Amino acid sequence: MKLRTLLAGAAGAVGATALANRAIAGSVDDLQPGVYGEQHTYRWRGMDVAYTELGDPDDPDMVLFHGVGAAASSREFADIAGSLAEEYHLLVPDLPGFGRSDRPPLVYSGSLYEGFVTDFLRDLTDEPIVLASSLSGSYAVQAARDVDVSRLVLISPTDETMPGRRVWLRSLLRSPLVGTALFNVLTSKPGIRHFSADHGFFDPENVDESYVEDRWRSAHQPGARYAMASFVSGFLDPEENLDENLEALDVPTTLVWGRETETTPLSEGRTLAEHADARLVVVDYAKLLPHVEHPDAVLTLLADDLSIAQQD
Repeated sequence: MKLRTLLAGAAGAVGATALANRAIAGSVDDLQPGVYGEQHTYRWRGMDVAYTELGDPDDPDMVLFHGVGAAASSREFADIAGSLAEEYHLLVPDLPGFGRSDRPPLVYSGSLYEGFVTDFLRDLTDEPIVLASSLSGSYAVQAARDVDVSRLVLISPTDETMPGRRVWLRSLLRSPLVGTALFNVLTSKPGIRHFSADHGFFDPENVDESYVEDRWRSAHQPGARYAMASFVSGFLDPEENLDENLEALDVPTTLVWGRETETTPLSEGRTLAEHADARLVVVDYAKLLPHVEHPDAVLTLLADDLSIAQQD
């Protein structure tokens, strides 16, 4: 009798979890472009990769690669893209597995994203400026070894997000029932708000509801958990060292760092700038996302590097 009761309870829990997962999936609207402009698709390794084009095609090319995270998308650059497009021809992709790009059930890896960044730059640009944040900064540095770029602008770049690689965690998050449920918890609106306030933003009041809503919608597109599973289990970290790769490049580089960043503290930015002979720009009252929290300040600080007009 006890066994029957236990099995009935387990079956009920499984059923309730499945219903909850289905309810969340059914409540998500289609994701709008993170940056407004002409919408295009880049076909890469069997995937449709969404990207936005804006600015005059006769102007120098600039590509913006968003960072990697559970709710990541090109929306990260919504508040700076318009100003940059006044001087540059901008291409702003959603990385494979994120945003409006295809999210197939691949086993995502750092080498896959390095390959994507390299191919995207080679196929669609001519000696671009590359602006990339977080892990994408490392991918861009790797790509710059094989593709001609005119300048790198790296926002809090890193080559390590999670300590070690955990196959069990990746497998768990990829599982259809339990993995989806865990992913829904991690990417709930309270979860997104907490992470943004704790790591991304200096002032929690700047994490407004529209920002949370957009990231929640991005995190709950079909297939979103697959890239996330590789991210939180450490498999999106690049194989090679960012410091050594950047030091070996002969490309003008600017590093942008939030002064209050804790996950990749400013001391790491100073060390990286010294080793790579790069310019370091420090944004006050900012953490991992200075360009999201203080877009005008970041544009002003980058005006000399990017030949853009000073912001009022």
